[in-house]
Amino acid sequence: MLISSLNRKLLRDLGTLRGQILTIALVVASGVAAFVTTKSAYVSLRDARATFYTSNRFADVFATLKRAPEAVQRRLEDLPGVAVVDTRVVGHGSMPLETMTEPAKAIVVGLPLRLNTVHLRSGRMPTPGRTDEAVVSDAFAEAHQIALGDELPLVLGGVRRDVRVVGVGLSPEYVMVLSPGDMAADNKRQGVLFMGHDFVAAALDLDGSFNSVAARLTPDADEDAVLEALDRELERYGGFGAHGRDRQMSHFILSSELDQLQNMTQQLPPLFLIVAAFLLHVVLTRLIQLQRPQVAALKALGYLDREIGLHYLKLASVIVVSGASLGVLLGAWLGDGLVGLYEEYFRFPNLRSHVDPQTAITAILVSTLAAIAGTLTAVRSVLRLAPAEAMRPPAPATYRRGLLDARVVRMAVGPAARMVLREVQRRPLRLIFSAVGIAIAVAILVTGRFFGDAMAHLVDVQLHEAQRWDVQVSFAEPRPETSLRGLSHIPGVFHVEGLRQVPVRLRYQQRTRDVPLIGYPGDGTDGLQRPVDEEARPVPLPVEGVVLTRMLGDILELEVGDRVLVEVLEGDRPKVEVPVAGFVAEPFGLQAHMRFGALHELLGEEPSVSAALLRVDPERSREIDERLTDLPDVVGITHMDRVIAQFKEQSQRNITIFSLILTLFAATIAIGVVYNNARVALSMRSRDLASLRVLGFTRAEISAILLGELALQVFLAIPIGLVLGQLLSEQMATGAADPEMYRFPVIIAPRTYAFATVVTLGSAFVSALLVRRKLDRLDLIGVLKTRE
Repeated sequence: MLISSLNRKLLRDLGTLRGQILTIALVVASGVAAFVTTKSAYVSLRDARATFYTSNRFADVFATLKRAPEAVQRRLEDLPGVAVVDTRVVGHGSMPLETMTEPAKAIVVGLPLRLNTVHLRSGRMPTPGRTDEAVVSDAFAEAHQIALGDELPLVLGGVRRDVRVVGVGLSPEYVMVLSPGDMAADNKRQGVLFMGHDFVAAALDLDGSFNSVAARLTPDADEDAVLEALDRELERYGGFGAHGRDRQMSHFILSSELDQLQNMTQQLPPLFLIVAAFLLHVVLTRLIQLQRPQVAALKALGYLDREIGLHYLKLASVIVVSGASLGVLLGAWLGDGLVGLYEEYFRFPNLRSHVDPQTAITAILVSTLAAIAGTLTAVRSVLRLAPAEAMRPPAPATYRRGLLDARVVRMAVGPAARMVLREVQRRPLRLIFSAVGIAIAVAILVTGRFFGDAMAHLVDVQLHEAQRWDVQVSFAEPRPETSLRGLSHIPGVFHVEGLRQVPVRLRYQQRTRDVPLIGYPGDGTDGLQRPVDEEARPVPLPVEGVVLTRMLGDILELEVGDRVLVEVLEGDRPKVEVPVAGFVAEPFGLQAHMRFGALHELLGEEPSVSAALLRVDPERSREIDERLTDLPDVVGITHMDRVIAQFKEQSQRNITIFSLILTLFAATIAIGVVYNNARVALSMRSRDLASLRVLGFTRAEISAILLGELALQVFLAIPIGLVLGQLLSEQMATGAADPEMYRFPVIIAPRTYAFATVVTLGSAFVSALLVRRKLDRLDLIGVLKTRE
């Protein structure tokens, strides 16, 4: 098979430019890998969710209540827009396992279920009528290596009994298990048990009643209207407010993660492609200038402009397609690892990482289009060349004396430095674009480590300053404040404080939000839990009025002095207008804060608490847990040190992996820009530099001339990149999670800026070493020959 002359030339060019081609291909591969990684993880999670939700009949709306007779189910089924209703009994208990120092939290769901059905991984469903059999959630079973036939201790409704595990399963309602108030999922400390309805109802004193509702809607249903109707029907039975999927905890967190992946897919890859297009433009422009005689010869021999232009586009396409293909393979591998990380938190029966053909084709196509866009200017210059004009060397540039030629400047600046500055003065756009390319690498480095800084700040502010307790004890029902005295008598307990949390619906004009209203002793600044702002300063609570999370105020469009309607969703369910006294910029969730006195007056009740906060002796932690577990109505025991450890473990590992990948990608960009600019400059000025060597300049001096401009590019790029990194971090923080769940503060530590600077300088140094080797091999004999 014969190879055409242009294709042979293409192969020779590829061999000659192999170093530059490799660096450009790696930049393209980095961008494509970033796209394929996030896109494949997004598609895998999205498809697994859709399949699981459909096959196991995930509900559209949910509601919880104190108790309602089973006869109410028929009225709920008759509501307009409702297709299927499942009334259930759901309780919260604990599992005091011997392998743990504190009891694990248990969510106990009564069977059978019409909606949110259980997918069995192994075993079987509990036998109807049996009260000692359970299906345990897959994540909890895996964390504790629970096997079929094992027995688990369960405390539910204040009564302890042993239950036998007959199955391990998954539920679309608990794709991720996160108990209210927890900051991170912990599969070892929280699990779900599915047991017979009669047992759960009897344990919770709900015989003939239900306390939870799930419903599927008809295709034409108005969800808001259905939610209002549910609230009206369940209000008399102590309803806590109906909500759609968007407020269901597991679905909410999963949807936030999908949104974050989609944002990353749109934000990072374009930066790599912009740099790749710039590099291709620089390399091909210089290549065409060097190959002017060859282009002239090809035109004189009868090759059409279209054929010659297509030849250079083919060269760019080969570089990009090879890089994009490598990027697809790398992205598929990284995507598989990312899905593996997600699988620890989101449990599906069919979560598998895969790269769909559309994602791969899109990545390669977009990369190729970016390459063509970057090389069009260079290719057009080929088409404009007439054969006779191309035979001659380019006309010398027009130079004139400038500031650098002034006597004072010549005395202050050496010849090598003046050569560098003169080159920059003559080609400022090359300096600017090169600096921007390197600045993008710096910005990516800053962004890669920003999340670690933000997480460290969140831990310091929210966990060390806002929540200063050691142990939190949650009660099934509010208890009189005087009951806290018994806790203070437990050996090892130094101090006890009460906390009152009430579910409320805040209503202002047509806007509403269901949030917890938290009451604090005193002005809230000296307690074990207190509201603090972004600077970790405690916010004093006024005698009257409510203080809201700033995000909550923005959602409801409230200002200080406005009166918001507080609809309490428990007890006598009073509705009271309360003035907004202020806002606090909290990073987690949406809350409202009041003093104890104001809250109890609003509720019309005697002082009571729904949780107790303890300062304890860590050496007696296990003994304290045993005493707390035996108390009636205790449904949760949380240790702050373990919350912090779990939060750090999860976030630190993921952030470290994310930062490492972005560091490698950013270093690739920096090396690609610096190395290609150096190689292009060397190819264009090799004769001049060799001439200087013949005239007596040392290798170090000509290296300073060539690499001085590159150093200027790097030092100019670093401050620009640090500013771009700040802006990119702000953009990433906005899309990192649903702002109603948590808000990332844009906190960038000095060590992050230092890290980005060091990595960039290191990448530039490696590139300089590679080019210096080329300088040492300049042809000093060839330069003495006459150039025709």
